[in-house]
Amino acid sequence: MGKAAIDQTMDKLVSLCKRRGFVFQSSEIYGGLNSCWDFGPLGVELKRNIKDHWWQSMTHRRDDIDGIDAAILMHPRVWEASGHVAGFTDPLVDCKECKARFRMDQLEESDCGSPAYKGRKAVKCHAEGKFTEPRQFNLMFKTFMGPVEDDAAIVYMRPETAQGIYVNYLNVAGPMRRKLPFGIAQIGKAFRNEISPGNFIFRSREFEQMEMQYFVDPKEDQKWFEYWKELRHAWYLDLGIRKEKMRFQQHGPGELAHYAKDAYDIEYEFPFGWKEFEGIHNRTDFDLTRHKEYSGVDLSFFDEETKARFVPYIIETSAGADRSTLVCLVDGYREEEVKCEMRTVIRLDPRIAPFKVAIFPLVNREGMPEIAHNIEADLRKHFKVFYDDKGAVGRRYRRQDEIGTPFCVTVDSQTLADQTVTIRHRDSMEQERIGMGRLGEWVGERVVKICWMS
Repeated sequence: MGKAAIDQTMDKLVSLCKRRGFVFQSSEIYGGLNSCWDFGPLGVELKRNIKDHWWQSMTHRRDDIDGIDAAILMHPRVWEASGHVAGFTDPLVDCKECKARFRMDQLEESDCGSPAYKGRKAVKCHAEGKFTEPRQFNLMFKTFMGPVEDDAAIVYMRPETAQGIYVNYLNVAGPMRRKLPFGIAQIGKAFRNEISPGNFIFRSREFEQMEMQYFVDPKEDQKWFEYWKELRHAWYLDLGIRKEKMRFQQHGPGELAHYAKDAYDIEYEFPFGWKEFEGIHNRTDFDLTRHKEYSGVDLSFFDEETKARFVPYIIETSAGADRSTLVCLVDGYREEEVKCEMRTVIRLDPRIAPFKVAIFPLVNREGMPEIAHNIEADLRKHFKVFYDDKGAVGRRYRRQDEIGTPFCVTVDSQTLADQTVTIRHRDSMEQERIGMGRLGEWVGERVVKICWMS
């Protein structure tokens, strides 16, 4: 796909997201804040539904994983132990011509913004001596705790949620009476002072993670690594993400993080290329050993059955909530020709769609609005619903297609005669009639029960 086609696809999606209330630029009325995003009414529902589905899959439907919500601000020694203070850096170069700043590993992907070099690859500018020598830059945001802004008061905005799990693993294992293997899950905000953010919400400076750390006997690390690798891939397939658009990418010897024995990314083929949106890592005993060393607290695990004491290995599943949201939007986005006109539709699984049902009166007279409002009030007790009585029904269908609503219910003249309504399916556009009395059950079978069947 050419760059123009890539830009057009993403431009259309970004435009739709703003126009329909999914995602807005942060502080837009002040010109915006670069690579920070606000999730609007539909976006917050979509992301929350994805997070809720992940949380239920990890903690509600399993008996071996507990959840926590650790503080964003942590003792600065945490980040020394984890290696983030010393090693969480990117090499940066500046273009002497346009003063733009680039990460070294992205020079081949970036265009120099200088008018004199418009359209040329940044790496060519570097070859021509237009870039400074690389300098190291730490990606953690610093702030100060307390009234005095000196080195002793420095704390960091967490760059990942995982460390909050590691320092609490004994606090969870004890009260919950856990034996190996067991896991701890967390959803929360993280912050990275990214040098080259971009591609809409794919890479931003404030983002949300869905992480689960699974503590295992070191002798069984490979078995559990393979288990979680396959299970996480299957989770996205169950959400309807196209199999051919996903792949595993193993980290090579030169790519492995300092803590990892083995690592795979689950990548999606975005319009801007194959990119990671979840990682599965065998972190060995690195994190707990380091925190044991830096804190002086014994973080080993005592196995009552074998009477052995050891530091567990950790199998990590780390997904980006924002990136997973973007995967669902991109994967579901379609432009289709219907009766010589184009319709835009987002094919979202009913479990994560912002609205489950839209209710329309065919016309605003003859008692149809009253019946439609009664249906709305009844369904709203159980589902997120949308009421729309503006414009032709066909136009209303198109508006719901654009935001991924799986079902539309129309009250028409036949409803007045036999108490039935028309249900229109988003993906097939087929219609069927059912009695109003069965409507709640019908929707529930397709929206609620499907959650427990998966």
